[in-house]
Amino acid sequence: MKIVVQNACADFDSYRAARVKSLFNVEDGSRFEKVADLPIEDDAWQIGLIVGPSGSGKTSLGRRIFGEDRIASATWPDDRPIIDAIAPDGRFDDVTAALASVGLGSVPSWLRPYSVLSNGERFRADLARLICERPAEVVIDEFTSVVDRQIARIGALAFGKAWRRGSGKAVMLSCHYDIIDWLDPDWIYDTATGQYSGRYLRRRPPITLEIRETGWRWWRYFEPHHYLKLPHMIAATCYVAFVEGEPVAHVAVSTRPGLVEARACRLVVMPEWQGAGVGLRFLNAVCGAWRRGKNRYGKPMPTLFHTSHPGLAAALRRDKLWAQVSSTLHGGRSSVGVKGRYGGHFRAVQGFRYIEGAEVRA
Repeated sequence: MKIVVQNACADFDSYRAARVKSLFNVEDGSRFEKVADLPIEDDAWQIGLIVGPSGSGKTSLGRRIFGEDRIASATWPDDRPIIDAIAPDGRFDDVTAALASVGLGSVPSWLRPYSVLSNGERFRADLARLICERPAEVVIDEFTSVVDRQIARIGALAFGKAWRRGSGKAVMLSCHYDIIDWLDPDWIYDTATGQYSGRYLRRRPPITLEIRETGWRWWRYFEPHHYLKLPHMIAATCYVAFVEGEPVAHVAVSTRPGLVEARACRLVVMPEWQGAGVGLRFLNAVCGAWRRGKNRYGKPMPTLFHTSHPGLAAALRRDKLWAQVSSTLHGGRSSVGVKGRYGGHFRAVQGFRYIEGAEVRA
């Protein structure tokens, strides 16, 4: 596919325009032309990336790949939360799965209109909407441009993983090169150099977790992002995952009567790290340690984990290290059910047991 971009405007001859031409030896600034050869006619790709500095022709190229009407543009209502605005005729589980898959796993954010979300939350909500609508062809302009670089990299990783689970072609336009390894596109066109490159095996930057056993002193950083407001678990051991010294995930583990098994709760992943898969890796590492007896009791114990989060429940069902043991989907009183103490409200809860190294019984 050969794309020729020719943009033109009036050749102004004002005093200042003439002076600029004289000072910088520029004869004409009224024309912009760019020719790009993109061999993307076949169907064997899903994600493309056009990257380059501002003013280098990315948007103009994007408009000509699929057509002007394929540029992503969505209008969000102000009188509905995003959980209602995304695919209103679709399945609830598909919407929550899309939100979780792109890293917008903060449940309170689902209950807010798009207009009151932060830039990072809007960025992820836009991606979730695309995941649900799943257009056959789409071009996403200014991809990751309005968010900080941490959210940009993890957001690119999350979107790439989610988009590849379905069909359709998406072309991202971005001026940031730091997302390339995280997005892992099938092809890249650099408007600065004119170079096209197909997909090749490249190692995504590793995310190394350092897990520390601690008390509740780190919980205040994570509590605002947990969907329940509850007192501390009795006799719990807390664990915090760090990436390069930054706290990214938290979980607390206590025991059931008789020390027959453990119970993990308060799993929270910081918003800027949601969608990268660190939450499940972290939970598996902690529960695996308890299963092998690496706890303050020195006793091997399986771990139970309960969640109301549809995305997390789906991830646990897919993970061979976990077995689902309960499912109260119509809503049940949380925990003991003492109002003001353990929630005291009704909610659907799904229960799982960590089974690594244990005999699986029907």
